Amino acid sequence: MQLETLISQFQQKDEKAFEQLYNMYSDSMHGVIYNIVRDHDIAQEVMQDVFVKVWNNASSYNASKGRFFTWILNISRNAAIDKTRSKAFKNSGKNLDAQFFVDILETSESLNDKTDAIGIKNFVGKLAKKCIEVIELLYFKGYTQKEASETLEMPIGTIKTRNRNCIKELRKMVLK
Repeated sequence: MQLETLISQFQQKDEKAFEQLYNMYSDSMHGVIYNIVRDHDIAQEVMQDVFVKVWNNASSYNASKGRFFTWILNISRNAAIDKTRSKAFKNSGKNLDAQFFVDILETSESLNDKTDAIGIKNFVGKLAKKCIEVIELLYFKGYTQKEASETLEMPIGTIKTRNRNCIKELRKMVLK
């Protein structure tokens, strides 16, 4: 079935279209969300919430503004970031044992296999090191520009410029 037809049926609240789109995109969404929240259960919860949100707001998707996949991943990323900024999420981190943090440090490879389901790892890996640092923090770990600026110890203006330039370079690679 053509993707456009599937999306159209989804927008008309066709449950079979919903199921197909879920099967197509859930692994990629989970990977993006997990890279931000670092907890599989929370990532699963956020992903379910995102699909409900997408289902309820399906009519707001406009193909002329971008691909459906990009739209749904942006919603996923934003929902994951919102989750990490929530009071409940911050409080839950206060009671974690040290092993949780050791595991994060040992597995800090942000661009894991599930994220790579969208094929972005190869493209990001071809960027300059300075670009990889900024993109990882902003897009895969959910840092704000201010947090990235503090982590990389560089002015926020430099972070913004690098982000813009690196995304432009990434866009050129992907759209070749």
